[in-house]
Amino acid sequence: MSEPIKTDVLIIGAGPCGLFAVFELGLLDMKAHLVDILDKIGGQCAELYPEKPIYDIPGVPYCTAQGLVDALMAQIKPFGAQFHLQEMVQTIERIGDPLFRVTTDGGKIFECKIVVIAAGGGSFQPKRPPIPGIEAYEGTSVFYSVRKMDAFRGKRVLIIGGGDSALDWTLNLAPLASHLTLLHRRSEFRAAPDSVNKMMALVGEGKIDFVLGQVSALEGEVGQVRTAIVKRDDGSNFSIACDALLPFFGLTMKLGPVADWGIELKDGELIPVETASFETNVPGIFAIGDINWYPGKLKLILCGFHEVALMSQKAHRYVFPDKKLTFQYTTSSSSLQKKLGVN
Repeated sequence: MSEPIKTDVLIIGAGPCGLFAVFELGLLDMKAHLVDILDKIGGQCAELYPEKPIYDIPGVPYCTAQGLVDALMAQIKPFGAQFHLQEMVQTIERIGDPLFRVTTDGGKIFECKIVVIAAGGGSFQPKRPPIPGIEAYEGTSVFYSVRKMDAFRGKRVLIIGGGDSALDWTLNLAPLASHLTLLHRRSEFRAAPDSVNKMMALVGEGKIDFVLGQVSALEGEVGQVRTAIVKRDDGSNFSIACDALLPFFGLTMKLGPVADWGIELKDGELIPVETASFETNVPGIFAIGDINWYPGKLKLILCGFHEVALMSQKAHRYVFPDKKLTFQYTTSSSSLQKKLGVN
């Protein structure tokens, strides 16, 4: 296990609410680290609908979801938040008053005074393809994300999918793999046209293979896949030799380990909070954004931003119990403007 990373606040989820929390906490001198299971910053906005138009951000008549994420990243730049992507929080335990120890599936340990859950509808989980027995290979030769590219160096890699993730990793891993095959059920793609063009160019140069079909079975032993049996549209089968299989079938949202953290849940899916600070039933653990519930709750980004502002006021009392908090406006406070680098 790694040495504990110490911070004032650990934010679980790097979507818009998690990002804006960095800003509000930073104004009050609280440092934050963020953990997110995705490989990019922005949560649902970045992963599910980056080009989706958003019309209800106050003062912004129109922006794309990715545009909102980019603007938030620019806004929080003065506070130097650190991101830990492709990490899922596994456990949270109280070790002081206030002090929490938080561990991730990647072996990282955080020690923080405050935990803020901003995980949207839960953590994003990869969709498992309907291949019999695939569970036996997961984590050893079947992977739903790429954490270290070099782990695939010199291997025969089979990538399944037709979206951006499948195409991006095809292009990134092609130079490392001893042989790479992209498998998709049809010749049309959901990925960016430029990525498709680059992939087809590699096919034309004989550097990778692109084949049509669907994996119907896997063969191997002791967690190591050796062969994928592929079914064509006409019902015939053929096999592809591979050492590593990367299926990219999209993501689904699940509550994940949150259910094991000792936090009260509503209907097994949402986290009830009080509305003065959006604190859960566990003192020092807050929930903001789509994952929380209270009477009258609306799942709007602007509502999540409101929750962030109030949460930060209560968080300050935990992080700085002996420090009086004087409410200030960024428009008139020279000290806040200094933190933002605007004076």
